[in-house]
Amino acid sequence: MGELKEWHVVDLLKTTTDYFVSKQVDEPRISSELLMGYVLSLSRLQLYLYHDRPVSGEELDRFRNLCRQRLEGRPVQYITGEQFFYGFQFFVDERVLIPRPETELLVEHALESLGMTAHGGTVTATVLDIGTGSGCIAVTMAKLCPSLRVVAVDCSPDALAVARINAERHGVSSQVTFIQADLFEPFFAAKLPAAPYELIISNPPYIPRAEWEGLQREVRQFEPEVALTTPTGRECYRMISSLAPSLLVSGGALMFELHADGAADVLELIALQGFTEIKVVKDYSAIDRIISGAAS
Repeated sequence: MGELKEWHVVDLLKTTTDYFVSKQVDEPRISSELLMGYVLSLSRLQLYLYHDRPVSGEELDRFRNLCRQRLEGRPVQYITGEQFFYGFQFFVDERVLIPRPETELLVEHALESLGMTAHGGTVTATVLDIGTGSGCIAVTMAKLCPSLRVVAVDCSPDALAVARINAERHGVSSQVTFIQADLFEPFFAAKLPAAPYELIISNPPYIPRAEWEGLQREVRQFEPEVALTTPTGRECYRMISSLAPSLLVSGGALMFELHADGAADVLELIALQGFTEIKVVKDYSAIDRIISGAAS
């Protein structure tokens, strides 16, 4: 009986990547690296620094199990329970949307609006994060600025459970108040801690329901639709914009992440509510991604 093949990191990565390519798995190389790094407790860079490292039988079994989940379409972030956002590691699972790199631009713009740098600061302010999901925006801002207070709201108790885990993980539980409330129910504002706020920020569901079937299979199969879509994609923008003037200090900022072609509609919505100094910021793909305005 022949001996079992001994796998080394570099060979296993190449074989797995090739197999993922043949099965049309999205981002085959990155998927292979992240799954192997998770099993071996190594970063993607370290995988190549230790390319000759042998993979034990137990590690190989774990890796193969994770690869089977990836072949079924499950996102890597849900398999490992990890997603980096703004340089910080967040816990994620199917209860929340996976934080996207584009949303980091929203945090960067928010910090600037409060007079902070990308490395944080000591500005004292209260921020309202509507639709907090995993808590990536609220927790990141609180971690970067210890003097900041954040009210993080979501309609989903499951999402809030994940957000609380992330607040505890990053040591900001005392800075972030979590509230379960539905934006579209009466008396939403009454459920919030007393206004006013210096900033209202939101990455709301903005994909029109008609576009749902055109999204990637793994998004449709695994990510929560309620965090992604509304009937037209504009409902949350409209509701938040109408509430914001009564919640913000004079000169306070309202800030949204945008659908790829939603800038004109949202600009009109917030202008109708009296917001001025309206700015639209493009992402690194030259797509309109962030919009902000100042309360009168």
